[in-house]
Amino acid sequence: MIFCSSKETSVKKLSVFLAACSEKDYTLDNISKGVRIIGERLIFHVDVNSAYLSWEATRRVKNGESDLRLIPSCIGGDPESRRGIVLAKSIPAKKYKIKTGEPLALALRKCPDLVIAKPDFKLYSACSKAFKDICRAYAPAVEEFSIDECFMDMTGTEYTYPDPIKLAYEIKDKIRDELGFTVNIGIGRNKLCAKMASDFEKPDKVHTLFPEEVPLKLWPLPVGDLLFVGGSTVKKLQEEKIFTIGDLAKTDVRKLRECIGDKMSAQAHRYANGIDDSPVRAEPEEAKGYSNSVTLEEDVRDFDTADAILLALSDSVSAHMRSEGRKAEGISVSIRYLDFKTRSHQCRLEQPTDTTREIYETAKRLLRELWKDKRPLRLLSVALTNLTDEDFHEQLSLFEPEKNIRREREEKIDRTVDALRSKFGVDIIQRGTVMESGLQVARKFKGKQASEQEDA
Repeated sequence: MIFCSSKETSVKKLSVFLAACSEKDYTLDNISKGVRIIGERLIFHVDVNSAYLSWEATRRVKNGESDLRLIPSCIGGDPESRRGIVLAKSIPAKKYKIKTGEPLALALRKCPDLVIAKPDFKLYSACSKAFKDICRAYAPAVEEFSIDECFMDMTGTEYTYPDPIKLAYEIKDKIRDELGFTVNIGIGRNKLCAKMASDFEKPDKVHTLFPEEVPLKLWPLPVGDLLFVGGSTVKKLQEEKIFTIGDLAKTDVRKLRECIGDKMSAQAHRYANGIDDSPVRAEPEEAKGYSNSVTLEEDVRDFDTADAILLALSDSVSAHMRSEGRKAEGISVSIRYLDFKTRSHQCRLEQPTDTTREIYETAKRLLRELWKDKRPLRLLSVALTNLTDEDFHEQLSLFEPEKNIRREREEKIDRTVDALRSKFGVDIIQRGTVMESGLQVARKFKGKQASEQEDA
């Protein structure tokens, strides 16, 4: 539908609008039916450069300290114990071949003078909100892709912003000048091309990837650079002499099916040709599940230690789910060994639940069924699936009144804990075993909660 103020209904402005429509091949029939008048799709992808490190560096610079972005530095683990993994690294750190995800001890062997900063998810949540608020001031629809990325749907804004590249520079510079950190912005006719473009060269850059640019800019890249093409898929493709995105784009889909399966082959072939019709969703999709994991600073070798971690994970993931009014009928536990092999085990409950105790007790049972070899663990995860709304009417057992009473008691405890955390902060109360273990899990969710409390 077209909306105009009384001033905008003048004959002069209407004639200009109709002339523009004729240039874009719009029809008066479509206009009279109230069809939304848009041109070609135009999507921006905004990606913060080395987000965690940039946000910590910005805070330090404001406090008169040195800029972490200019020295070999990283975010991750505990600087004093030098345990944990690298979550983000500076550009100077890359010269020492320090990689995201590797142990801090290994990173320090590569660069003994590496400066390590602790993660601060409260800070990250605030910075994430700040740059996305700037994006929302320009775009009709903004989709949060991750804490440090978003898509902007600029379709239909060509008369307000006739030069999309100039606009991208304006947004990029505004974020840098007002917030103190840099972003890359990719521009394309769909989300895939916009995201691929934002990765071309960093930092503080604007890149385009329009259909006519795909052969020149996208096809020469290694096939592993294509979105959602992981390491195992890359190996299979390379065995078939498919080394670049261009090789993938030119390969017959029937051959790809034999190599990587029906679903993956269709998507990968479309993406390699720059084709993607997924919409920019201004509102997040309803969660299909909730999960939380922790990469362990020390190897876990016994159930007592693992149980403490499971309680922390169950506490945080159930609180997250309750905050959105959901209950889960499925629970799964995943473990990862030192050789990075991952295993998981799941079950379905008789009734949906949102109580921390029931989720924790189920997770403990699943872990004992899964972890029989007792090989050292580096990662533990708890996931909740098969969701229902909170107002789902539970079927109370007539033959197990004690079970009903116990569940009602646990629900009251959880509601009390949630209320206290909402009012006084997420760390005001912790489960006993969690407090004793000193575990730090669900930091993103906790940081988001803390940021929302400050805004309230």
